[in-house]
Amino acid sequence: MFIEGLLVVLDLDEFGDFMKERGWDPYRPNIVTGTLTSLVEAFARKWRGVVVYGLDHERGTEEAVIEIPYGYERLEAIVKDLEEIKREVNKYGASISIVALRELVYPVPARNRREAYYGTPGRRRALKILRSIKRAGGNKIVVIA
Repeated sequence: MFIEGLLVVLDLDEFGDFMKERGWDPYRPNIVTGTLTSLVEAFARKWRGVVVYGLDHERGTEEAVIEIPYGYERLEAIVKDLEEIKREVNKYGASISIVALRELVYPVPARNRREAYYGTPGRRRALKILRSIKRAGGNKIVVIA
């Protein structure tokens, strides 16, 4: 069942290169992906959202899709929390791109990555916006309400 809400998609920018520069193992959490895992988990819990895809405790989180039913009603506070996530990631020298859209959401965990990004029209739209941010240099938050 689709309900009106807020769709949040976030992804670390150029993170493969960032890890190689530091000699980090891509199959184990590091300070950035481990921190992002905790931040995404706390964010979703605080706003009663559903992490549709991306939360990874074993390898660390590099990307996530979160849907918050009725989240548009608390948009200003949610954006402040997204800015805090961005600040925390930037503190470690990494960058992150974040998109928040007011959309119809289907807050159920996805079975796979394809469903997470292409399973609804809103997710496809968010992915398209995320890719355009990343092409333009990334490290931004775009909110469309």
